[in-house]
Amino acid sequence: MTDTSRRNLLVGAGGLAAAAAIMAESRPAAAQAGPQPIFAVPATTIPIVGEPSVFPVRRIYCIGRNYAAHAIERGSDPTREPPFFFQKATDAIQNVAVGEVADHPYPSLTKNYHHEVELVAALKSGGTNIPVESALDHVYGYALGLDMTRRDLQNGMAAEKKPWEIGKSFDHAAVIGPIHPVAKVGHFTKGAISLAVNGTVRQNSDLTKMIWSVAEQIAKLSEAFELKAGDIIYSGTPENVGPVVKGDVLLCKLEGLPDMSIRIA
Repeated sequence: MTDTSRRNLLVGAGGLAAAAAIMAESRPAAAQAGPQPIFAVPATTIPIVGEPSVFPVRRIYCIGRNYAAHAIERGSDPTREPPFFFQKATDAIQNVAVGEVADHPYPSLTKNYHHEVELVAALKSGGTNIPVESALDHVYGYALGLDMTRRDLQNGMAAEKKPWEIGKSFDHAAVIGPIHPVAKVGHFTKGAISLAVNGTVRQNSDLTKMIWSVAEQIAKLSEAFELKAGDIIYSGTPENVGPVVKGDVLLCKLEGLPDMSIRIA
């Protein structure tokens, strides 16, 4: 091969390399990044008090019948029952700002719509088989929540020995106030919790009456699931759950947190 031929080959190879680089730069970003979703799905987040950032929700866990008196009113014996959990869809979250009376739509299919006020724990980390002693280390913060329930649908499905998800997991079923970081409010192991409808108190108890503490709930859940950052846990409701109708105003209180209020619309 002559020197001229070698020069032409090198120039040609360089030109091909340069052309390939230009083509790569001109490709759409999506083509370079690999397969892309066909449409965007909004992320579910919860505001954090005093922070510009928001808390991203991965999963919503709820514990059932975690106050003895509520377990009894639901026909269960709390002295023999181990903890059990269910989930709500992540996008069932309805955020309620401090000082707001948020409109909450009365859902379809039900004629017996119930309130359940609860403490909610928001996790910053997780794992499996978490010891009770270190479980609270995984909590980022706490919020006041409402586990809204289509009771007639829940009871009807339970009577037929079918899953009662339709009674618990639906649009706006997980009402929640903003998250308060543990660094600012500490951990909630005691404190008055209550709910009033149109000014009349219906639910009135204390966190000390929970059968399973938040730490124990985290430990038990982690035996069945790998808990992760972004998981939230509705920790159970006291006795005297009951129906609401359109126009009712619910006022939720938890000692140490701002009140939360909704209007059934």
